[in-house]
Amino acid sequence: MSSLCHFPHAVTTRSKAPKASASSGCKGGPVTIRRLLVANRGEIARRVFRTAKEMGIFTVAVHSNGDAEAPFVTDADLGIALGGTTATESYLDAQKILAAAMSVGADAIHPGYGFLSENADFAQAVSDAGITWIGPPPAAIAAMGDKLAAKRTMVDADVPTLPSVEVTDSTDVVSVGNEIGFPLLVKASAGGGGKGMRVVDNDSALEDAISGAKREALSAFGNDTVFLERYLTTPRHIEIQVLGDRHGNVLHCFERECSIQRRHQKVIEEAPSPVLSEALRGRMGDAAVAAVQAIGYESAGTVEFLLDGTGDDAEFFFLEVNTRLQVEHPVTEEITGLDLVREQIRIANGEPLGYEQSDLSISGHSIEVRLYAEDPANDFLPATGRVDIWEPVVGPSVRYDSGIESGSEVSVEFDPMLAKVISHAPSRSEAALKLALALERTRLHGIVTNRDFLVATLRNEEFLAGNTTTDFISRVDIPGQRIPGDCELEDAAVAVALVSQQLHRNEAGPLSFMPSGFRNSSMPSQQMLLLHEDREIEVNYRALRDGSFEIRLGDAEELRSATLVSLDDDRFEIQLDEVRASGYASKFANRWCVDIPAGSLTFTEKSRFPEPDSADVEGGLTAPMPGKILAIEVAEGDSVDAGQLLVLMEAMKMEHQIVAAFDGSVTEVRVAVGDQVDNGQLLVVIASEDT
Repeated sequence: MSSLCHFPHAVTTRSKAPKASASSGCKGGPVTIRRLLVANRGEIARRVFRTAKEMGIFTVAVHSNGDAEAPFVTDADLGIALGGTTATESYLDAQKILAAAMSVGADAIHPGYGFLSENADFAQAVSDAGITWIGPPPAAIAAMGDKLAAKRTMVDADVPTLPSVEVTDSTDVVSVGNEIGFPLLVKASAGGGGKGMRVVDNDSALEDAISGAKREALSAFGNDTVFLERYLTTPRHIEIQVLGDRHGNVLHCFERECSIQRRHQKVIEEAPSPVLSEALRGRMGDAAVAAVQAIGYESAGTVEFLLDGTGDDAEFFFLEVNTRLQVEHPVTEEITGLDLVREQIRIANGEPLGYEQSDLSISGHSIEVRLYAEDPANDFLPATGRVDIWEPVVGPSVRYDSGIESGSEVSVEFDPMLAKVISHAPSRSEAALKLALALERTRLHGIVTNRDFLVATLRNEEFLAGNTTTDFISRVDIPGQRIPGDCELEDAAVAVALVSQQLHRNEAGPLSFMPSGFRNSSMPSQQMLLLHEDREIEVNYRALRDGSFEIRLGDAEELRSATLVSLDDDRFEIQLDEVRASGYASKFANRWCVDIPAGSLTFTEKSRFPEPDSADVEGGLTAPMPGKILAIEVAEGDSVDAGQLLVLMEAMKMEHQIVAAFDGSVTEVRVAVGDQVDNGQLLVVIASEDT
């Protein structure tokens, strides 16, 4: 790592720091963090920087090559290039991060979440370098990093756990599986985030599930140890936020419910849970405190439980301890008034918490949604591409923790989360409806997201009633995409046509003195063809002397009246018959991105001239997203049945199966193991038995 001597104001000259102990901060006495490096990216880096700056702390970002222009880098006082494009080459390279910290005189490192945040060896290396580690002691991280060892520790601490068995080469998995009972869960011992997990319904699927979980765990965490665990089919996922200082004070900050998940990954989180009684909340809080006291915990952490049943008699079982700040920490901040990043920094500085359990209380209700680049209508597959527009709404007032801006690129290299949006209100229903409206009014275009799914979920009666068990997504029919009505599409198309007409008018140059739409003879109306999905809308418009337009849609006999009242950049106000409304319309090439009170729309402006069309390969199976080919299960000439596995690919550390859509024979295999493929790339061609 080269020196940053060309930024003399940003480097502190200091003698070699004394070696810190293996814990948060230095046991030798209080410290004062002045220069903080965040070993992470995206929204969590920005979140930590925000609090650090409020505390008067100088901030340092590290970044991969692809993140050089990312918002989190520009938010920091300094940005250090780590090189590389993948996580392994950048944010998972402990030596590069340590070298970056030393080169700029950083006296503390905050790991965020993911990457190296729960790596005990990295935490120890930071402390050994004389740099304050903002997190729990390495020993506590190590104790909870192995889920099997963690469960044994919890048993000793009298914390309820589910029965589980580690899978080794000598394990009779079928016998063990039948002993635990089906359905069961195959689960990676290291890591989290839903990776390396498989639900298995019977013993015939067990071997394949174990193999797949081990591969995924090895790729994501570098450790392929898995275990079998009793699987609760319809539990709730309840987690308790804890805080501990190095003076022996430990308390909890109440619970969060994170039951709405896809692929074992959280999508919507809230605090408090809609089902916990005061008595059950107290018991779970006590169990969480006992769990972290058993490992000498310091800093912020989360104890996760599965809740089975309702009321005071419900059972809860230890799931894991997350020895870091959670993605969903903002909902706890909203109901308690705490800044958990500030608390982490205070604890790392050696300060006592300064308050007791009885000083904390719950105020109102908070809900967070994770806004992902993914397609809920296509099994939530991650999406990549460019964010053309990102404009958070001014009102209703909600909190945005985002890692993007207009123009940001979302690549296959990292998690596809774009932002977290968080509401707080006096009641749960108000928090849900407020958040839904804010999401609907947020301007977000250019990439497929789960926004429509989130809005529909927040307004769904089952959600509003609090029926949010972990099977919510499979149990409740939530549309993955908003389907606009005909009237909405037609009104938006009229607005686009008039905005387009005005933009052309603004570019008229020498002819700008002439009235809009001027003709010196009788001519047909001007026309614009717009496509939305498979719907084509023909807008015919003729300028009138009073500045309004006569509108006819397609071959309809009805004539409508429209006036473009104003156009300020891409914000328009339009009078359409008796209704006045405002919105936004932005053009990218031949795409129009429109935002109106009912939601967001995208139109494609159809050319007046025919465009060449590329025919699809009959029987071709394509990659649903960019990724890497892990295995090919067929060869040319093989006969295949509908549903048979053809290709196994990996994208964003998750495995995806490409299966035959019908019975037939393989005529072409276009890829090889190890190939990197793009979204839509042809993988295998099958000839139907009927051809």
